[in-house]
Amino acid sequence: MDGETLEKVYQERLEERIISYLAEKHKIDCLDAMDWYYNSELAGKIHAGENGIQYLDYKLLADILSETEPRG
Repeated sequence: MDGETLEKVYQERLEERIISYLAEKHKIDCLDAMDWYYNSELAGKIHAGENGIQYLDYKLLADILSETEPRG
């Protein structure tokens, strides 16, 4: 597995963990958590690898999302 593929797998797993944690913490459906995450600026930053943000802990990232981009 090359580095690019490994990075993609890591990112997908990170997104899964963030979404699961958001659903559990906020007692919402996984689909609502997915919608919240994928429509956030944070998701774009993680996808772009902005400032290495994708290497932070998934719980920290979910908490950042909760604080900076509350659900509508």
